[in-house]
Amino acid sequence: MMVRGPRVRCMNRKPFHAGNGLPTLSRRRFVQGLALGGSAALLGGFIKPAWALQSLGEPGALAGTDFALEIGEIPVNFTGRARHATTVNGSLPGPLLRWREGTTVTLRVSNRLRVPTSIHWHGILLPFDMDGVPGISFPGIAPGETFVYRFPVRQSGTYWYHAHSGFEEQTGLYGALVIDPARPDRIGAERDYVVMLNDWTDEDPAAIFAHLKKQSDYYNRGELTARDFFDDVSRVGLKRALAERKMWNQMRMSPRDLVDVTGATYTYLMNGTTPAGNWTGLFKPGERVRLRFINGSSNSFFDVRIPGLKLGVVAADGQDVEPVEVDEFRIATAEVYDVIVRPQEDRAFTIFAQSMSRDGYARGTLAPRPGMEAEVPRLDPLPLLSMADMMGAMDHDTHAMPGMDHGSMPGMDMGGHGGMREVPEVHHARTEYHNPNVDMRVDMPRTNLDDPGVGLRDNGRRVLTYADLHTIGGSLYPQPVTREIELHLTGNMHRFTWGFDGLKFSQAKPVHFRYGEHLRIVLVNDTMMTHPIHLHGMWSELESPDQEFQVRKHTVSVQPAQRITYRVKADALGRWAWHCHLLYHMEAGMFREVVVS
Repeated sequence: MMVRGPRVRCMNRKPFHAGNGLPTLSRRRFVQGLALGGSAALLGGFIKPAWALQSLGEPGALAGTDFALEIGEIPVNFTGRARHATTVNGSLPGPLLRWREGTTVTLRVSNRLRVPTSIHWHGILLPFDMDGVPGISFPGIAPGETFVYRFPVRQSGTYWYHAHSGFEEQTGLYGALVIDPARPDRIGAERDYVVMLNDWTDEDPAAIFAHLKKQSDYYNRGELTARDFFDDVSRVGLKRALAERKMWNQMRMSPRDLVDVTGATYTYLMNGTTPAGNWTGLFKPGERVRLRFINGSSNSFFDVRIPGLKLGVVAADGQDVEPVEVDEFRIATAEVYDVIVRPQEDRAFTIFAQSMSRDGYARGTLAPRPGMEAEVPRLDPLPLLSMADMMGAMDHDTHAMPGMDHGSMPGMDMGGHGGMREVPEVHHARTEYHNPNVDMRVDMPRTNLDDPGVGLRDNGRRVLTYADLHTIGGSLYPQPVTREIELHLTGNMHRFTWGFDGLKFSQAKPVHFRYGEHLRIVLVNDTMMTHPIHLHGMWSELESPDQEFQVRKHTVSVQPAQRITYRVKADALGRWAWHCHLLYHMEAGMFREVVVS
């Protein structure tokens, strides 16, 4: 289905240590990043994307309606080891592209690789044959060939682009995209910066995938230890500590299975720069600074804050929202948030983006002058999945969860912060039963949107949730819903197989939308992991638990044991991709084709 991308040379895994629930980077990894200055480096010299230290209003971005983009390879060095990256115009990230709403853009993409490639314009409404997904919307771009993308620009805001061929996205093929509105922008700011977050690995991504298929926790260095057990005994007593261990062992699961790929192999980047490189955006005290956060990683969630500054969230996935002020937000893979900050003091502030698995971070600085730095916070403690992440009467292949009390009351959902609510009826597909690709089913999922997620609950900071987001202007689809489609996000952790309704992409038939119909999509997460789900070509209008319009998005992050709904107007003819945006989950089968006809 997907074309394989270029592969970089494999490396041995770097040491990674955890203690007292606080994973730390190895000293060697830290020193390497410091010595390299944190930039992607040509052998013999450094490169940075031209826009990395520029305001959007200054030279550096590629702007206009006609673009020539060249996909190739360059040698890079983030960790002390030379590797090859897949780049656009010799830059990692690729160049910032700047369009204007109401124009038509032409992008000539030339392939200088030895293998086929592609670019997908993430979140952009366009004809399906311009969407850039090999095997779905076009054949891909063969070596030595040029493909011409041409389509009208029908929206504004912050978006991004990336490869949709094999593992090329993991090796560096991604970049930022900013579309200026046709009318004056309602969000005024004196400074305007893209902050793109990514995860880099020196390993061959195909080797990472092979490791996960053989041992799904291969990169998990934060599993519970004997010391953790004795800490639990001191905290809750021997009987309860043993009962909790027994429960997880019987389910063959771990409360620290947060993500699949971690800082054991990843170096986290901000605008193509390692933490030691310290990407810097300049400001004058009192200025409004717009930060366009893009999670362009392959498999990582980031929790973002700027100690000393409030974050005014003003847009989500390119769409303006009613401003909401927070201290911190979680950004899932492929999500986008625009925030406004207004530093008043003549000092530096750290932009801190720690991984959800607390094994590393990306960081940069806002400062009045180049070369300034601020204190970098310590990583938060490594979180544990809890009953809130299991929620209710779970139907498990080997054992029903013991010890459930309030959350397992029939027909009730305790939620994270919203109290009891009625739980809608769940419909499991027949393909979920007696299926080695399914190790868990959730019969009573939670429906609340006011839970910030594992590791962020009650941390003393004001954390953004989906319940806080309200798209300005309301729904684009006020018509009554005409049909409902329910799909379950499923997997088997040990086999590292993922899918919808227990079926991998290779086993599933396309999902059919009738052109013009107004759909309600129901997604139920029957797994212990959070999945950012991306529907190509159409907006996903997330609903509240009461089925009222909430926020318009192109990527919807579904927490463990959670049920969410969103509306879709099937107004885009053609064949479209619908998948989890965690690259290795998509590759393992959590992918469907949608046909609108």
